[in-house]
Amino acid sequence: MVNIAVLGYGTVGSGVVEVIDRNGGSINMKSGRDIRIKYVLDLRDFPGDRVEPILVHDFDVILNDPEVKIVVEVMGGVEPAYTFVKKSLLAGKSVCTSNKELVAKHGPELIAIAREHNINFLFEASVGGGIPVIRPINSSLTADPIVEIRGILNGTTNYILTQMDVAGWDFDKALATAQSVGYAERNPEADIEGYDATRKIAILASLAFGRNVDYEKIYTEGISKITVTDMLYAKKLGGAIKLLGSCTKQGDSYYAMVAPFIVGSDHPLYAVSGVYNAIFIRGDAIGNVMFYGSGAGKLPTACAVVSDIVDAAKHLDKHIYTFWSPEELTLAGTGGAVRSFFARVSGSPADCEAEIKETFGSVRFIQIDEAPGEFGFVTDPVTEQSFDENIKKIPGVLGRIRLESSI
Repeated sequence: MVNIAVLGYGTVGSGVVEVIDRNGGSINMKSGRDIRIKYVLDLRDFPGDRVEPILVHDFDVILNDPEVKIVVEVMGGVEPAYTFVKKSLLAGKSVCTSNKELVAKHGPELIAIAREHNINFLFEASVGGGIPVIRPINSSLTADPIVEIRGILNGTTNYILTQMDVAGWDFDKALATAQSVGYAERNPEADIEGYDATRKIAILASLAFGRNVDYEKIYTEGISKITVTDMLYAKKLGGAIKLLGSCTKQGDSYYAMVAPFIVGSDHPLYAVSGVYNAIFIRGDAIGNVMFYGSGAGKLPTACAVVSDIVDAAKHLDKHIYTFWSPEELTLAGTGGAVRSFFARVSGSPADCEAEIKETFGSVRFIQIDEAPGEFGFVTDPVTEQSFDENIKKIPGVLGRIRLESSI
């Protein structure tokens, strides 16, 4: 028997308990051991709940119990999660977590502690909800150098953008609806401003490239400035707007970014809609691979956590090697990244066509009936720095969005 303790009985924590209760027979068979939830830690009481007899309010009860072999951290936030997880590892207990903030900030340190104690720090559920992507990066894709990792990593923003695109809602209505159905938090800043996706791409890039990517150094834009008019232009171009997190290797340089992109219909990420997530990986030899599925939600995330519990139970006293060096991966400034841009300008093309062509060279102009008094244009691939410098020369610019693929 393997005793585990669950830290936090919120959405994911209750989902972990539910999945283990519901699928205990299959889980025990696959782990080769009987997995038993001995404790659940939470500040609240849950009278009449299934966990009431095993509920504790003092973490030291768990820490000082030698029978607890695996600690499941699903509290969220950096503290006290970091303190509890570090103490657990130092005490010889493996840890499974869904906490992307914790992993992005302290991943290399916690992995190193686990390695020193011949135990495990596992975090499959920290990225992509129920999508298995971290384990494949660590095992299945190790023979081929990864040159690009890019994805739709936040279900809230993807839902909002989908509703703006398909239903024609403005941003405020789409956000309010996402909040009403439980897809967005009361304070949605981490989602809509891209911070959640930034932490996730930092984790994926650190694993893909082997060195630590500091999420605080990743250029980040959210979706709060995207309008229905932007959506109509994207549709006219044959694309859709998605919030993408990416890290790519171009020559000897690494570029990381979270920002809205117009994704062409030729790209696998184009069709990913609603609260679904997808992670697109390009290897030097294997080519393109994509992982797709439910990126959030109680049970999908809980299933990913439980898969780590099974892995930890199968490898008691045996470390599962994860290559994530504390050495920092130096990110190049975004200015050198090369891509095409779409820009919106007030007026008509005739007003400044010559100036735009003189500034950007070959461009394609576009107008839509729903936006009289303005137009758009698409550039050939240019560096970010070149675009930023040249767009200042054009009067009446209303906004710009990057393009992910040829449109």
